[in-house]
Amino acid sequence: MIIMMKYGAAQEEITAVIERIEEEGFKTHVSAGEQRTIIGIVGSDVQRLYGDFAGMIERFPGVEQTIPISKKYKLSSREFHPQNTVVDVGGGVLVGGEELVVMAGPCSVENEAQLLETAFAVKAAGAKILRGGAFKPRTSPYQFRGLGREGLKLLAKAREETGLRVITEVMAVEDVEAVAQYSDILQIGARNMQNFQLLEACGLANKPILLKRGLSATIEEWLLAAEYILATGNGQLILCERGIRTFETYTRNTMDISAIPIIHKISHLPIIADPSHGTGKWYLVSPLALASVAAGADGLIIEVHPNPDHALSDGPQSLTCENFAKLMPQVSWVAAAVGRAVDDSHEADDRFSSSKPISTVGLG
Repeated sequence: MIIMMKYGAAQEEITAVIERIEEEGFKTHVSAGEQRTIIGIVGSDVQRLYGDFAGMIERFPGVEQTIPISKKYKLSSREFHPQNTVVDVGGGVLVGGEELVVMAGPCSVENEAQLLETAFAVKAAGAKILRGGAFKPRTSPYQFRGLGREGLKLLAKAREETGLRVITEVMAVEDVEAVAQYSDILQIGARNMQNFQLLEACGLANKPILLKRGLSATIEEWLLAAEYILATGNGQLILCERGIRTFETYTRNTMDISAIPIIHKISHLPIIADPSHGTGKWYLVSPLALASVAAGADGLIIEVHPNPDHALSDGPQSLTCENFAKLMPQVSWVAAAVGRAVDDSHEADDRFSSSKPISTVGLG
């Protein structure tokens, strides 16, 4: 249930309502807009507040009306929180604001030289956040599964040398503290979307979190997973559409671009797109990235590797540094067409700069 206060309601009126609700053992979530304040009630048995209690609350000074929320997800709902959430990941980088944010880097941190080469290249092209996996969930236990904590240290070194923010995946509750120490954003991968203990542990770390959509998750299931994080009191949450499993086998996944405007309609959380995992093929990454921007994505996360043919993981879906640099001006053009900005104040690297469309012939 949400309580809509009247325009110009006094702070003491808002406080009185909150205190009365908390007397019943419920938590409150206050969303203060430019014109009015909305108080959301959080708890496992909110239904018992309907009826006489709701009528009593409506008699409080400053209360305009009480509104039941029919959706299973509450904290992630736009009814509950009408204003868009903007996540501050540090270094002046905001996800969900006016500016579209690009995250880029290798699927896996392989060594210092590979990571730093990629980091400087993606920064030169305009990325604001460096992605790279230290802990890697792999389908086969015999595939490269990351450098672990040594990879985290390399990511921190890359941040120090480039100024880029860092995002990396956390796979286990026992690793949350270490990942939070080295990373600016904790990524929860598709395979862990419904690992509820991990969701809560990441939420309690009080760091920005990126939650990827599960392999076969509905949008409602995705938002219910987000509730676990938001319920810890951590509102610094970014959603990521990364493709879902369908009957199609030509692509690695089916990129559900429709999820982007749907999330903007029903939720206040920012959403970015991952066209690398969404397609699994490097030559499809750029068109799907541009389509995602046109659909309203708040950002992109793209896999980039200096030599994809020799990548230890996900080489077929990784762009070369050159192709990433060619993509970024196109991202800016599409973003401008839909009323979004991309910071182009970076210093371009002449080795990679080009405004020509990416060829789909040859290596990624």
